[in-house]
Parts: sequence; C-alpha cells; structure tokens
Amino acid sequence: MKKASITIQMDAEKLRAVTRYMEKKDADITQELEDQLQRLYEKFVPASVKEYIDESAEITSAPVKKQKEKNKTNQEAGASPNTF
Repeated sequence: MKKASITIQMDAEKLRAVTRYMEKKDADITQELEDQLQRLYEKFVPASVKEYIDESAEITSAPVKKQKEKNKTNQEAGASPNTF
C-alpha cells in the first residue's frame, strides 16, 4: 500500500522532553506515533471502509505478487526472470 507522510507541530521543549524520556525506555517516537495513528484508524474508520481499503490493497498487490511468483518459478527452472 502506498505510504503518505504527515507533519505536525509541537512545542520544541516538550518534544525534546518526550524524546529524551522515551529513549531512556528504549521507545521509538516514530513507532509510537505510527501505533497511535493505527489506533485512530481502528477507532474512527467504519468497518465497511476498512474492508474496502483491504480489498483494494489486495487487488492492487495481486499482479505484483503473481509476477514475483512467476519470476521465482522461472529462476528455479533456470530461466531468466524476463523470459516469457
């Protein structure tokens, strides 16, 4: 699935403090923020929309997965990945 970036602002002193104390507990701020965003997604996005997104992701990734499987089969058979 394609990734997107977000930018937020926070008081610099508070950000330094949270980063400092998270480091003491071996916590990663990026991972924690990603986890929180996932929780927001789970909380607010209706189940039908989640299902639609999941199905769309499967359809989009299916041709790529099939091509990778074809390439792997060709390589195992000694053929070039670009051989048709």
